[in-house]
Formats: sequence, structure tokens, C-alpha cells
Amino acid sequence: MSLVAEKPQAVTERPSVAPAAPRVEVTFWPYVFAVVIGLLLLDVFGGLVYAAAVALLALGAFAVIAWTRGPLGRVALLHTKVDRRDLVVLSGTYLVVVALYRIAFVVIEGQDMLLFAFFAAGLLVGVGVPVIYTVWRRGRSLKTLGVSTANLPRVALLALLFAAVQFSITFWGYRDLPAAKDVATLGAMALMVGVFETVFFRGFVQGRLEASFGTAPAVFGAALLYGAYHVGYGMGPQETALLFGLGIIYALAYATTNSFFIMWPLLTPVGSLFAQFDDGELLGRLPWAALLGFADVIAVMAVILWIAHRHERKRTVALNEGT
Repeated sequence: MSLVAEKPQAVTERPSVAPAAPRVEVTFWPYVFAVVIGLLLLDVFGGLVYAAAVALLALGAFAVIAWTRGPLGRVALLHTKVDRRDLVVLSGTYLVVVALYRIAFVVIEGQDMLLFAFFAAGLLVGVGVPVIYTVWRRGRSLKTLGVSTANLPRVALLALLFAAVQFSITFWGYRDLPAAKDVATLGAMALMVGVFETVFFRGFVQGRLEASFGTAPAVFGAALLYGAYHVGYGMGPQETALLFGLGIIYALAYATTNSFFIMWPLLTPVGSLFAQFDDGELLGRLPWAALLGFADVIAVMAVILWIAHRHERKRTVALNEGT
């Protein structure tokens, strides 16, 4: 800590590339429309057809932005200001996470304690590496990972809208709820995975791709990596294609505000919980004690973010005192 006070410039590394093009704040409505329609289409299409349909929705939203906002909108959507260091760290972290999941769900399937250990390791790598790299190594704010309370009223309204639409095609009229133990444990797991997916795929992967290439490549790139990472769960091509399409919708939802809270605790956990109920593979398998394991992982994630926030505040104070 004394190092920050005495030599703040030695701790905060300046980004090696020019800052990304400014976001066009008034353009989130085409994304909102695409997200709502894309979620509703989940009740109509599946697999490759769904992926193609939502890809067209995304392209339509980008076309509206480019047409209405002119050069500023086009620069925000597509540019090349590549930060190679970002891409190397992103790629390495992604491969480690997928490998840990693959080991957990394919290689050692059936050994519950060992499975959970590798699963939890993947989650914590996916949160810890982006936070440490962003805040300590690059001197950036947690806001670049979406962890911010900025524009909270807008974020809350959009989060409720998206979650309500998703609820309407999943749990609305759902009568065969599983046992209370399954609801509690699978709900806690959905919240835990939701934190990881929001920080890693939205804040880190999508955020760094957007900084290097623009919003349009970031949406499709993050969606592609989101769908492909489910190979770690042992999923096949049709499921992966569907998740690529869903990844586009989640990426567009995040693009409306670039906020962690647009995705969590409603949108992604609700979708994940329904998928678990519908699949049924884990029903009856998770004991009440699993709640403690999920809570522990969420707590570690929260501690990582809290320490990063404190470090960021101290660094800001030190820099202000040094000017």
C-alpha cells in the first residue's frame, strides 16, 4: 500500500493503445428490441435456426445504429485498435476455464467432490484472472468489467423487462416444480454460475473485444466463445448452436448498459435454473450441503471484487494527492 502512496505511477500501467471509441448512449433501443424478440423466439426455434434468426436480429440492430448515428455510430460498431496483451490474457484464461470444466464434467464425471473442485476452480479463474488483470495489471476500473452502480434506475428497469420476457417463456404456467431441495440448490448454483458468466463473458471477453474491434465483433465474438465453452460441459453441436444464439442475445442485453446488474441476479440465473429443471440431470443429486459449497464460491468471488474495489479507491486517492 505504501508503494501506491509514494509512486502511484509505478502501479498503474497506462494502456498501450488509444482508448476505444466513445459509446453512443442513445443507441440502446435497437438492442432492447432485438433482445426481447430474440428471447421470445426461444419458444419457436431451436439449434441452428435459432442461432441464424438472432444473428439476423443483431445485424438489424447494428444497421439501425449505423444508419441513425452516422459516422459516430459506425466507429462505435466497428474499429480496429487492437490490444494484443488483452487478447492473449483473454485467450489463455478462456482455454484454462474450458479445460477445467471439461475435466470436471467429462473426464471425472460421477466423482462429485472432485467434480465440484474443478468446477469451482474454473469459476474462480474466470472471475479472479479478469479482475486481477484489469485492476492491478492494467490499472483499469472495475467499471470496465461492468461492475458499477451507474445508471441504476435504467439498468433495473431493463433487467426487469428482460427477466419478465424470459420468465414468460420459461416458468409462466410451469406447474411441475421439483422438490424444495432441488429448487434451493439449483437456484444457488444458477446464481453462482451467473456471477462467473457475467464477469467473464460480458465484462471481460465482450468488453475487451469491444475495446479492440468495436461493438459488432464483440457481440458475435463473445457469443461464439460463450457457445463453444459449453463443450466443457460435454454438450453437442445442436446445443452449442442454440447457446451461440442465446449468447448473442445476452451480449446485446449487456450492450444496452454495460452493467453487471443487467444480467445478474435475474436474466442469466433464471435461464440457467429453467434449463436445469428442463434437463433434469441434477434433480435429486445435490444434497442440502451443496448450498454451502455454492455460497463459499460466491463469497470468494465477492471478496475478490471487494478487495479490487478497495484497491481501486486507494489508487484513485493516491493519484489525486499526487497531482
